[in-house]
Amino acid sequence: MADAADNDHAYRVLAAAFDASFYRLAYPDVAQQGGEPLRHYVDAGWRELRDPAPWFSSKAYLEANPDVAGSDPFHHYLEQGWREGRAIAASAYALDYVWLKRDAGHATAWRFDPPRPRPSVAATPPPAGPSLDEARAMIAPEFDADYYLWANSDVADLGLDPLEHYLTNGWREGRNPNLAFSARDYLELNPDVGAAGLNPFFHWLAAGRAEGRTPGYDLGFRHQVISGLESMEKRLATAAQRAAKVERDPASALEAALATRRSVRGDLHITFSHDDYTANVGGVQLCLQREDAAMGALGRDHLHLFPATHWPIVRPAGAVGALGVLLNGAPVGVFDADTIAAALKPAPTGAQTSFAIHNMLGHQPDEVVAILRGAGLSKGFLWLHDFTSLCAGYHLMRNEVADCAAPPADSPACHLCVFGAQRAWHVAAHAALFRALDLTVAAPSQSVYDLWRARTTAPVDQPYVIAPLARLVPRAAPKRALRQGPLRVAFLGMPSPHKGWPAFQALAERFSGDPRYEFWHLASRPVKAARLAFQEVAVTLETPRAMLDALETLQIDVAVLWSLCRETFSYTAHEAVAAGVAILTRPDSGNIAAFVAEGGHGRVLSDESQLTALFESGEVLALARGQRSPQHADLTMSALTADLLEDA
Repeated sequence: MADAADNDHAYRVLAAAFDASFYRLAYPDVAQQGGEPLRHYVDAGWRELRDPAPWFSSKAYLEANPDVAGSDPFHHYLEQGWREGRAIAASAYALDYVWLKRDAGHATAWRFDPPRPRPSVAATPPPAGPSLDEARAMIAPEFDADYYLWANSDVADLGLDPLEHYLTNGWREGRNPNLAFSARDYLELNPDVGAAGLNPFFHWLAAGRAEGRTPGYDLGFRHQVISGLESMEKRLATAAQRAAKVERDPASALEAALATRRSVRGDLHITFSHDDYTANVGGVQLCLQREDAAMGALGRDHLHLFPATHWPIVRPAGAVGALGVLLNGAPVGVFDADTIAAALKPAPTGAQTSFAIHNMLGHQPDEVVAILRGAGLSKGFLWLHDFTSLCAGYHLMRNEVADCAAPPADSPACHLCVFGAQRAWHVAAHAALFRALDLTVAAPSQSVYDLWRARTTAPVDQPYVIAPLARLVPRAAPKRALRQGPLRVAFLGMPSPHKGWPAFQALAERFSGDPRYEFWHLASRPVKAARLAFQEVAVTLETPRAMLDALETLQIDVAVLWSLCRETFSYTAHEAVAAGVAILTRPDSGNIAAFVAEGGHGRVLSDESQLTALFESGEVLALARGQRSPQHADLTMSALTADLLEDA
């Protein structure tokens, strides 16, 4: 078992650097055997001194580094060799491969100064181009028309025949004929096919499959996320360009709005977050809507400040940015921080004043402090809706795919992460707030506070309060006949990678023809190319029970809440349990895992393989409503800072 674990670790380390296209062309015997090139290299290739990429010679590395003998040279180089300054040499097959790539029209960073070598890389010659009738006869049995229309709404909107469109135009445009085949991957893995101008799917069906060529990369959705990562330098440059184009409103517009405040006594509540909660959808936005409504009920004016344009991190020192302003939920305009600070005045004696920092993304600490001092405020709350106070990667996900648990900032893990360079700035920005303001930390769950307390640089005696965003109140189950039929399994809410959507989609595709199961997506809008039953659900301030009611009406049995990041609370987990739905989640899902484990609300599974096995064996059927007889509950929603003020 230890060897298998070691191999899996090596597989993950090598995945981003291994060149499967090169490996296949350099070693045609691997292609003839079938299977995945990277798996072959991990299991046997490195021992046979095969080269994993055109820029790396296994033999040369081992000869230059005898202390590495007996170990995978490529893995050693990626894990530590590059840090130690160890030299590498190109593969003996490198120039053959680079010339083949260039002939196929693929860009490369390699220079072509050396003369063209005699070809030594073997490649299976592609079959001759087929006629349209030949292509149709070969492709039609494995073409998925439903998927093609899901993935290509323009074809569906025009009422075109999906197969005919694919045969005549679609394949040339890089469209995929079914979910399992990737034209882009296949052409990248097999530049000889692209050089011949062949339909990649036809080539795979006619020859590639028999030769052991794969229909696409099989490195998982995490690899896809990593391969698409954008550097923080580029993200910040884009943010700065957006911010530079923002026009400010005159100070008189802000002064005029403040003159219309509803509170005669001067009661005021100021909040900060990363966006306009009236224009965007999400958990934090809904929290602010509830807080705004509660402040109105208390008779306080509510001034909300947010970055006028998106910033991916706490705005760096020296970076110029404007702030959008809402007063009692209505837009006022866009202003510089010093304009806002100058327009605010300390409240008169007897006025009730407060503030809450919900998120610091796009803000600067000195600006926040100046604005609050302008209003005569120093005592307030800092909410832990996420982990912005610990890292620029506010989900605490290394390179946006794996939980990191906020290791020491000088750790190798941070050096390898796209957020590592900005982490010190985030910590320093929040430290400045703790020094300048009298803050009470508000954590929506015990699990988020425990991690924050273990990793923060805030004073050890920093005041805090555990303030759940919703609570379960037991009630009788709704009176309706128990639904008969397959187990209904659902994904709830935003279908993003960090919420685990790709894992759920893969699960649904794998068991799409299994009569035991029925897969659903409950959200505000459907996902293109996802062949699932869909129910539109929009939770708003006016419809707080929308998700709970939909789950009960549909009699969903199981919710897969496969979040890759540490959720600080999770409304959807509470809505699912309130509706009598069992939850399947993973250990790193934060408060979802804690909530499920503590309340016995479902299963916490180790990984996707265990999730798949649960469905393969049918063990998941034990979570059907008829077998569990689940309890039901109502949800009482928090008014957030308003509740804390009343408690105080």
